[in-house]
Amino acid sequence: MAYQHLPPFAPGSISLRIYLHDGLSAQNIVGQQMKQARQAAKVGFDGIMMGEHHGGFPGYIPNTIQTAGFMLGAMDGGWVAPAPVLLPLRPWALVAEDMAWLSARFPGRVGLGVGTGSLESDFDIMEVPKEGHIDRFLHAFGHIAEALRGRSEGELGQDPAILACADAPVPILAASASPRGCRFAASVQAGLLFESITPPPRLRELAQIYHDHGGTGPIVLIRRVWAGEGSFERQERQIGVYGSYGSRELMKHWGENQLINGTPDAIADQLAEAAHAVGADAINLRVHVPGVMPEEVEAQIDALAPMLPLLRAAHPWKQRG
Repeated sequence: MAYQHLPPFAPGSISLRIYLHDGLSAQNIVGQQMKQARQAAKVGFDGIMMGEHHGGFPGYIPNTIQTAGFMLGAMDGGWVAPAPVLLPLRPWALVAEDMAWLSARFPGRVGLGVGTGSLESDFDIMEVPKEGHIDRFLHAFGHIAEALRGRSEGELGQDPAILACADAPVPILAASASPRGCRFAASVQAGLLFESITPPPRLRELAQIYHDHGGTGPIVLIRRVWAGEGSFERQERQIGVYGSYGSRELMKHWGENQLINGTPDAIADQLAEAAHAVGADAINLRVHVPGVMPEEVEAQIDALAPMLPLLRAAHPWKQRG
């Protein structure tokens, strides 16, 4: 019997982050993305996420919403969420329209994560100022949250796909590691997407702020995993990539390498422990590191498959501890 995939960001859902592979042609990169998304859904991952950067920034995808459409068309089941889409780089109404129409084409299989962006080159390429980007993000986030529930005012509110969101809202997460971001996500009834480096105690504090301000959406925890012997050297290089553009406020809360590796049983236990410590409802995993080859990622997807049911059974997903 085929696995029944859980909806986007649902309690107990386990998703995979997919990245670009360096050194391939654009055509081969797209082919690898589709192959990995299809394989992940087949072995039991509930969904796929991918993050946004521009100008060939290593590993990241510039056209995440378009790529989500590619992947959904290639997968036999499961959901896809561009997460995060960097809202200050584009008009918010375009994001809302694109997501609403994607949801119309693939009902129940679409989610969205939103973020502020911090990499200077992204803003330079898009010819938009970085100054004021947090305020622009919050403005866009609030409007998109309303639109993807079918509540837009004015002419946008007459768009058929936007109207359809009243009956089938597109779930939204905010990629936030700040108290202000968590409070705002709570105010617009969005969930949270927690990054992969900050230790659970700090994330638990942020989750508590979110709940204290009325947040009731899902909390999705990103963690880096590797079945078998983990390559800590490559993981440290990835942390160095984050450090090249991360904010000082964020980085001061980073702890030791959060890589989880070992046998399927050991990985499931450690992920369940991390989810419980944070109060997370769902897990998003990444295996991609600088220099990883496509065949390594494919082998990891297969190697992690036996871990998925173990993790689902190991944590009381519908209860926040």
